[in-house]
Amino acid sequence: MPLTTILVEDSRTIRDNLIPALEELAGVHVVASAETAEGALDALALHGSWQLAIVDLFLKEGSGLTVIRACQGRSRNQHLIVLTNYPSAEMRRRCLALGADAVFDKSTELDAFFERCLGYQTR
Repeated sequence: MPLTTILVEDSRTIRDNLIPALEELAGVHVVASAETAEGALDALALHGSWQLAIVDLFLKEGSGLTVIRACQGRSRNQHLIVLTNYPSAEMRRRCLALGADAVFDKSTELDAFFERCLGYQTR
């Protein structure tokens, strides 16, 4: 059964390429996407039974850190992964401290990102 997924990404090009790749390579079903922190919070609330949230840090408005913080009380079967172009050591630390399950670099860690997403299928 595909994971119900929310994608928080402000780049249309990345969304247009990432959504089909996620569905094919990671067995997820993207039910909503958002370009802003507020849009992400709305999508997460609307799809309360989401299983995976994929969050970029720099959005059109607001920050992915706001989204991560808002998901701190999520259930154990809800996973949150950060996929960013800015995975500095400090940013990774901040994301993990706020409750992200993992942080991946869009440029160099896509294979590991897809593996992690696929791994949630077997849990």
